[in-house]
Parts: sequence; structure tokens; C-alpha cells
Amino acid sequence: MTPVPVVPARNTRNAVEPELKLSGLQTILNGMKRLLINSVMAILLSGSLVMPVTADIYKYRDAEGRIYFSDEPMRGNYRLLQRFGMNGQLKKKGQSKVDYASVEVNKQRFTPLIETVAKETLIRPELLHAIIRAESAYDPNAVSRKGAVGLMQLMPGTAQRYGVSDRRNPKQNLRGGATYFRDLLIQFDYDLKLAIAAYNAGENAVIRSGNKIPNYQETQNYVVKVLRFYRQNRLDNS
Repeated sequence: MTPVPVVPARNTRNAVEPELKLSGLQTILNGMKRLLINSVMAILLSGSLVMPVTADIYKYRDAEGRIYFSDEPMRGNYRLLQRFGMNGQLKKKGQSKVDYASVEVNKQRFTPLIETVAKETLIRPELLHAIIRAESAYDPNAVSRKGAVGLMQLMPGTAQRYGVSDRRNPKQNLRGGATYFRDLLIQFDYDLKLAIAAYNAGENAVIRSGNKIPNYQETQNYVVKVLRFYRQNRLDNS
């Protein structure tokens, strides 16, 4: 498989910034901004203000019953089921509890398997990580209302098609889902966006849309999210 190219960051070291002429109002506003920053820094240094570090996890269900985990609020036809802080504290009533610590533990637990399957299917491990994070947040027992199960959220038909007898088995689930995604890449001439869209909405939905991303808000958000996770993973491993 041809690796997906990464556009190198533009070198701005020698860039020349245009000279800006500030108006009187801009000068006043800049002065107020500096004063505010200095005041906040003084409070922080004095220890009189404690700033907690948090990273919330949001759990959503779409109109088709699929479950999504996100580290930021999602727009579109989604229903917020739960919201958790980094310490696992439930911020909104829901059906099951997911905490950020468990996500990290499961990520480390399944990374060797992900790397092995990535080599077998010729898919970058960073891409598999991105899909798993978007699909199940590394929860091997994740189940959607429509019946998608496991790390790669396999539906019964897809599991049968790829010889997965136990969708709750992480190794079978991951191999089946990764093989399916590889076949989607081949089917859509290694167009990464179309393959991601097809994994979410089905290959027939992409074909009916004229080999374009279907005009479903859920699928469009999904493609953006997976690509964002993928870019982040590539940067983290660079």
C-alpha cells in the first residue's frame, strides 16, 4: 500500500512578518491584554489560584445507534449520553462509565497487537489507532445499540464476511476490522477519506454518492475526526 504522504510543516524561521501600524485603540487594547496576562501570572505564581488540569471524554449516540467517544463536543445529529472528567468522574448521567485512565491503559495494552496487525494488512499503525480511538476509545467490550461490537465496532455481517467468530475477542475483531478497512482502501484506489467514510457509512453509501463522502453529518464528522487523530499520531511518533 502506498503510504499516505504527510505535508511537511512550512519553514517560517526566515519569514518576514509585515510591519503593522497600530491605531491608538489597538495600542490601548494591547496594553490591557498585557496587564491582564501579568495579573493572572502573578496570581498563579502566588499560589492563590489552583488551575486543575482536565480532559473530558464525551460519549455520544447517533441516529443509527452507533456509539462515539470524543475528547471534544460533537455537533450534528448526536445525543450526548455521558461526559467524564480525566479522573473518571461522571459529569452527566448515562448508562456506563468510561474513564480516561482506562482508555490509556487499553491503548498500551493493545498497541503490540495493533502494530502486528498493521504489518499484516500494510496499514500504518497510527491510522489503526485513529480508527480504534474514534470507534471504541480502545474498549474491547464497546457495544452500540445497533449491535456493533469491539475495538473496531464490527457489525454481525462484516464479522461473518471476514471470518470473525467472536467479535469480543480483540485479536479477531482487530484483524477483521483492519482487513475490511484495507479492502476499502483498495476498492477506492487508496483514497483515504473515501475509505474512512465507507468504514463509517458503508461502501455502498459512498458509491451511491458518486464516490464522494456521503452527505451525512455523522460521516463527515467521522472522517474529520479520524484524520485529526491520524495526524496527531503521526506527529507524536515523528
